[in-house]
Amino acid sequence: MKLKKLTHLIALIGVAAPALAQQVSLPPSPSAMQRVEITGSSIKRIAREGALPVEIITRTQLEEQGIVSAEQLIMTLNVNGNGSDNLASNADVTSGAQRGNNGASSANLRGQGADSTLILLNGRRVATYGMKGSAVDLNAIPFAAVERVEVLKDGASATYGTDAIGGVINFILKKNYTGLEAQAFTDVAQAGGGSISRLSVVGGFGDLNEQGFNVLVTGARSENAALRGNQRDFVNTFQPERGLSVDTRGAPFANLFATTVGPSFMARTGGAGPTIPGAGSQTYNGISLLDLPGGAGCASIDGMGAYDEKLWDSAAAKYGCAFDTGRAAVLQQPVSSDNGVIRATMKRGASLLFAEGVASHTTVRKRFSPNQISPGATTFPASSFYPSTGAAYNGVVGAMVAVFPTLEANRGLPLAYRWRCMECGNREIETTTKAGRLLLGAEGPIGKFDYRVGVSRAFSESQSIVGGGYNYTVALANALGTGVINPFLKAGEQQSQAAIALINSTSARGVVLYGGKTTLTQVDAAVSGELYTLASGAILGAIGTDLRREGYAFNGDARAVSARPAILNAPFDDANVLSGAQRDVRAFYGEVMVPVMTSLEVTLAGRQDRYTGFGNTFNPKLSLRYQPIAQLLLRGSYNSGFRAPSFNQLFNGVTESPYSGKDLVDPARCPALKVDSTRPGCESITPNTLTGGKTTLGPETAKQASIGVVFEPSTRFSANLDLWEIRKENTIDTFTLATLLANYELFKGNFIRDGAGALVQIDQRWVNAGTRITRGIEAGARTNGRAWDGAWSAAIDGAYLLEKKSRATDNTPFGASEVGRFTFTGDLGLKWKHTATVAFKKGDWSTALYNVYRAGYKDQVLPGVANGLVTPANYQQKVDPYSIFHASVSYSGMRHLTLTAGVKNIFDQDPPFAITYDSNTGAGSAWEPRVADPRGRSINLFASYKFL
Repeated sequence: MKLKKLTHLIALIGVAAPALAQQVSLPPSPSAMQRVEITGSSIKRIAREGALPVEIITRTQLEEQGIVSAEQLIMTLNVNGNGSDNLASNADVTSGAQRGNNGASSANLRGQGADSTLILLNGRRVATYGMKGSAVDLNAIPFAAVERVEVLKDGASATYGTDAIGGVINFILKKNYTGLEAQAFTDVAQAGGGSISRLSVVGGFGDLNEQGFNVLVTGARSENAALRGNQRDFVNTFQPERGLSVDTRGAPFANLFATTVGPSFMARTGGAGPTIPGAGSQTYNGISLLDLPGGAGCASIDGMGAYDEKLWDSAAAKYGCAFDTGRAAVLQQPVSSDNGVIRATMKRGASLLFAEGVASHTTVRKRFSPNQISPGATTFPASSFYPSTGAAYNGVVGAMVAVFPTLEANRGLPLAYRWRCMECGNREIETTTKAGRLLLGAEGPIGKFDYRVGVSRAFSESQSIVGGGYNYTVALANALGTGVINPFLKAGEQQSQAAIALINSTSARGVVLYGGKTTLTQVDAAVSGELYTLASGAILGAIGTDLRREGYAFNGDARAVSARPAILNAPFDDANVLSGAQRDVRAFYGEVMVPVMTSLEVTLAGRQDRYTGFGNTFNPKLSLRYQPIAQLLLRGSYNSGFRAPSFNQLFNGVTESPYSGKDLVDPARCPALKVDSTRPGCESITPNTLTGGKTTLGPETAKQASIGVVFEPSTRFSANLDLWEIRKENTIDTFTLATLLANYELFKGNFIRDGAGALVQIDQRWVNAGTRITRGIEAGARTNGRAWDGAWSAAIDGAYLLEKKSRATDNTPFGASEVGRFTFTGDLGLKWKHTATVAFKKGDWSTALYNVYRAGYKDQVLPGVANGLVTPANYQQKVDPYSIFHASVSYSGMRHLTLTAGVKNIFDQDPPFAITYDSNTGAGSAWEPRVADPRGRSINLFASYKFL
């Protein structure tokens, strides 16, 4: 770590406060000396700093920071990776592994992926996301009922089985609550858009200890309003001087194209456009009248700008106009959610019998840029071209002939073009998810042992419906061919009412795209307690069983097979239709903790799982806790883990998607792998990519270890540091295009060619790949004291990523380090992240200041810069760090009422500039949604009133 960074951290420790996710406190008071079950272990023990790093986030901490959803919480955790797992990262068109993520938000501990992070609710599993059949949707968590959150930063397959490679997040709900409490929260962005609100009610009656029963009921309604790209100035993809520009000529004012689809004004035959007399042999295609000499300019129309042919190394596009799709997309998807919990607990003797029901209903409305119209034999044939009878025809042809005189010979032929249909409206996909779980259970003592038993049924069911912006392809093509619709409107001009009516008549609003449902039936039982007493203490042990049946179904297009007219660019996934698949899991596990000395505890755990279709797997775990003196704790662990393929990774069909980027070359013809139009064979290519599942996939396995130290010389100061490493084998992965190109000789079979040898498809379906190694350090420090008749505290918790690398197969070398380097989708490996806070409490008042820091990284490079064709004037290779501050103040001096007010992003810091462009397969234009919050400064207010 650089000296400058160390100095920065030391300064933050001096002005920071209890971190959002602080460590389990040391040691408990005598009144709290009862054994409890901590996430990551089946043994009940005294709550204290243990062999495994567990972070605990209290309800009070959540309220003080204005966190009212699980997604908001996950985004603040330093241990969470920076993947495409949040709603902002899936706000546009998606492809590959991201397909099926509509409306979902997931956790990604230690950057191991959402599928490798286990989510628990009250210590038990919930159903995975219904649409995709993998990973849990955090929107289904009843956050208003959460009492605390425990985050286990260690592998836990020896306790919980599959999915727990990256770690475990356990959301623990209120229990034995009496009274009636209402809460209201609002968070309003200063610059407008993206407001967040929540209303919740919690009620309970009956005291377990005195009356022998308790009934708890909670209900909550939350709303996240849309934040549009055009509501934030930093969303601007037209910044060529910094190395960023838009790569789409689907613009509101159409670009003219030569095409092989049929004879057109730009070319009677073939796809090459015209040349300029006396200017050499360069042909031009994708031409806009606005960008021609004497034209009004691309920027004369809102959202448009000149296409930068040098950055994208595409000389033929010199006279084209582009459209900033990022400004048309939403940066924060609008979300509405209702959830509730009802729990009834009855005390019988020393045992507790309970029934718990959890339900949620979430609607997410994804909105992004209007569809673009392009010539295509199966979509927009020659009959859809703009005819010579159209009102704009003569003006367009006259302007073109003035610059390209040879086109005069084609006067009268229709115009082929690429056009952004603004009048069609932004594309919308509305996804509704219903999820729930019913749990019946019992727990209590049997002699000197404690038991726990439960049976549950959980489900998640999702459905996506087409909203505005989608049109029936044939109907729209026929409408365009009439010439009534004008794709060449200049600034201030509008479509005629007849044209608007014609466009609206082709709308496909309301069509069901697809739906999916997952189910989980589980029976679990465990017994724990003292096995034997040594001079150094009691030997504790636990045994248990976990029996599950997991199911998944995906229904695809809900329309009758005989009545399915094509909808333009609608992401139907009929190839993934699955009438129903299920698998059974039978597991037995055990754990024993031995106090070898009063200062040394050794814990051994192991779990045997039998999966339908995968056979048996056994995963052990060894952990050590050594405390030679009261002020010093040393800890360590070693364990193996595994993850079975999800249903979609096994059974998805093959989906073919066009690649719209300009950074690919044919590796067989261009060994340098860099786009360079001046070198034959190194021209940019746009093959289709194939994604989907494989029934031959096997489970991925992992070995991981950690070693750490906790130092607490006094009650006024403590510090912790943990070094960890995860080594995955047989990783279930989809190879990036960069990996496939770099290993072309090894993966020739993935490059599919036509009869002429042209590369037409690249196979990116799921495979069991080679090895992935991730290594890092998690560190923290906290201190406290008294001043001005009050108590102050300060803390910092951070994560430092040492290594992140992978290799395609066991026979290939490891690739370059992915730490601090841009990657498409997936996890972005930031080198350093921290959360630092400083707090002060006096009487009924408390206040806190928070700092969230995310390190910069090496940015993406567009083709023209990579090959040296152009050097932007203000080009910066590295993205700046992202550092924002929050503040809050709370007052509890009024009877029954607690108020908290806060300011997020005090200095109104924009996300740092990044060379990101959605390329129609992601999100983020000039900023990185995996790192930053686009809302800017916001004011939030939280009120809680206790009626009883």
